[in-house]
Amino acid sequence: SPSSSSFRAMPFFFSPLFLLLLLLLLLPPVVVPFFVSFPLPLNAVKYDLIDRPSCCRFNAFSFQKRKFYRRITSTLFSNGEGGEAEWSKALQESVTAAPGSGEAAMKMAGLLRGPSTALAANAALIKWLEDNGVYMKDSSGWTVAPHPLAVSTETVDEATNESTGRGLLARRSINVGDELLQIPMRLCLTKDSCLESLSKDCAISLPKDTNEYLVIAAYIIHEKYLNPSSFWSPYLSVLPSTADVGPTFTWSAADLDQLSGSPVVAASMSMRAKLEREREALLGENGLDPELYTYERWEWAFTILFSRAIRLRSLKDGEAVALVPYVDLINHSAFSQCFVDAREAGDWIFKTGEDEVVLYADRGYRKMEQIYISYGQKSNAELLLLYGFALERNPYNSVDVSVSLRPGGGDELDEEKRDFLKRAGRGDEAIDFPCYADRYPREMLEYLRLMLLTRQDMAGKALDDFDFSRPVSRANERAALEAVKEAVQLQISKYPTTEEEDASMIRDKFLFASLSKNARMAVRHRRNEKRLLKRTQAALEKEIAEQER
Repeated sequence: SPSSSSFRAMPFFFSPLFLLLLLLLLLPPVVVPFFVSFPLPLNAVKYDLIDRPSCCRFNAFSFQKRKFYRRITSTLFSNGEGGEAEWSKALQESVTAAPGSGEAAMKMAGLLRGPSTALAANAALIKWLEDNGVYMKDSSGWTVAPHPLAVSTETVDEATNESTGRGLLARRSINVGDELLQIPMRLCLTKDSCLESLSKDCAISLPKDTNEYLVIAAYIIHEKYLNPSSFWSPYLSVLPSTADVGPTFTWSAADLDQLSGSPVVAASMSMRAKLEREREALLGENGLDPELYTYERWEWAFTILFSRAIRLRSLKDGEAVALVPYVDLINHSAFSQCFVDAREAGDWIFKTGEDEVVLYADRGYRKMEQIYISYGQKSNAELLLLYGFALERNPYNSVDVSVSLRPGGGDELDEEKRDFLKRAGRGDEAIDFPCYADRYPREMLEYLRLMLLTRQDMAGKALDDFDFSRPVSRANERAALEAVKEAVQLQISKYPTTEEEDASMIRDKFLFASLSKNARMAVRHRRNEKRLLKRTQAALEKEIAEQER
């Protein structure tokens, strides 16, 4: 028919296929993103588009337009799957991962946060480590495996949603036993290295018998506040402030009032007084300027030391306390079996004779999972006092309970008991014993067996003839258990609020969130102490009931 013959004679440039190709070529790049739902090809673009304005995306697209359209054209004329599937495949093949995409994934996982200054500080630390011989690349080197860790600017406690500062994450999957890092001892701050640097570079001579914590504290104060071109600046710049850590010995009186009744208050005040005395003694004996070595700087230095210093026990010259850059970014878990220690550097054939700090994975870690080590079997009171945090689930948590001889005497055996304690290396002052959830230390019971011993129980024997690890008599054992119970009840009565009142405050999320971080820590801590003591009390009541059967 005429219509069919005219259709056969239609030139190619009037065909629908040609018009579609022409439309794709002529459309401005701005229009394309509205109907293309795939990432744009960024092979030739060297900057990260995540933090760039949207106009950069369109400019980047124009650099790749011809290559992109050639791929689309070849797809339309190929014998592939055709249709939307082939279109999608072509688009995806033209895309490479944008720089910074791993970091973006960390942010989406909630494990990497913080301002650009924190990211810059992280980058400076990594570069400083690399410049000083630490392999930090995520690709294999000559006989060196890829470095498996990445720095997070901010991590969060999953139980409380409180910030826990920087941390280290698994950059890839990690297997149990994998070596996580190696830090040479020349990059660690120890008493010996700090004494040498203070004398050589700072014209400060401290006696060799000065406590190791005092030496390192004096040195890091000098390097952070008095030496703007310090070799250690990239490391010092990532260290947190006193307020960021928040150990209780740095808390204000108002904040400590929130812990009223807790043994942590007395320990915090004692620690503060000790630091003040030691600072004054060090400054007075060695001529350090008190206006440069202020108490605020001194407090910061010890906040860093108490929360980050590691005791390395396997050094060739004997154990030592050290600040270990990068390693001290790892956070604590009471359930981790991972501990930091030292070894001789080198491989199994060649040893360098130098020490290095090493860390091995105690278990498998998934990609993006936070790495943990153990700071030791510490109670929440110790963690709050020295590290500025407490754990909601801590198998080593305990509360100190005090017991002593009856005040004012009244016991005919008082003098004999005091002499016995003196010979055993104990004074007659009150002794603190840690009580754990639903149990108490056997040493506490042994002490009370002695304290409650009567002339009738002795039956003519001397105190040295008794084995107080065993029950003395039925009456003495009952009295000792009742004394433990009374000591626990006395400790509970010292708190101005009840456990139920603390729990109600925590449940009121709006009110609780309005409190300061220190106040929130205090409320959680005192509530957990009361819960623990109540469980101990219940266990004692059960044990006393069994004794009466």
